[in-house]
Amino acid sequence: MLPGLRLRQSRERLGLTYRDVERASFELAARRGRPELILHISRLADIENRGVIPGLHKLYTLAVVYHLSPLEIFRWYDVPIEDCFPDGGAFHAPHTHIAAPPVSLKTPLRFDPAFDPKRTELLSRMVEQWGNLEGVLTNGDSRHRYGYIGSSDRRMVPLLRPGSVVLVDVSVRRIQDDNWANEYDRPMYFVELRDGYRCGWFHQDGMRLLMQPHPLSRCVPEVWRLPEEAEVVGRVVGVVTRLTEPWNILPGEAPAARGDSNRKAP
Repeated sequence: MLPGLRLRQSRERLGLTYRDVERASFELAARRGRPELILHISRLADIENRGVIPGLHKLYTLAVVYHLSPLEIFRWYDVPIEDCFPDGGAFHAPHTHIAAPPVSLKTPLRFDPAFDPKRTELLSRMVEQWGNLEGVLTNGDSRHRYGYIGSSDRRMVPLLRPGSVVLVDVSVRRIQDDNWANEYDRPMYFVELRDGYRCGWFHQDGMRLLMQPHPLSRCVPEVWRLPEEAEVVGRVVGVVTRLTEPWNILPGEAPAARGDSNRKAP
């Protein structure tokens, strides 16, 4: 079904006329102080009957007045909004940064009766039914955010590879660097700086924050003043990584290819 027809049906189900929608858009624009939210009758007719695609602000107005989700309207126009997160994973950035969360994630709803969590298995073969978990980590009050390790950020190699996606618990912002037995247990944190981000091992000494790169990375430690130069975003509680990307291969690499983490310890 054409998106314009869907929008018309949504309007008619609510018993709204073109004039009603235009009047509501004026009220919304006045409330928000955004004249671009105004939707004139002629534009609404073009959207419904002539296949004109609404701009972002007009789309928001339609979603508000018709009591629809803007994401649903995106789907009507064949914008693959659910795939924004995985599609973004194909386009890598050199710098470490905070990333937008996915709209939804596939989650197992029912496992094969033979599934034994104590055994190593190919998970896709053991799931009888998959479902979508909508609105994943998109709540403004969520305790989690996603971080992306830049393709030139080698500070935590090999423990945390470039191109990895990390799950950050923003409710844990106090650096704790004790009570760990090995490097896999040592907590990692995501830290915001004036000019970017760092992710890895940190130690706080009074108002000084020290980042200790992994010894095998051969990168040098860095120090900042708190809170003027650095702010702890949260503790890393999960990692998704790829093992065979080009930037994860070290042999023959020139120092200039190390990007923003090319300072090495002697």
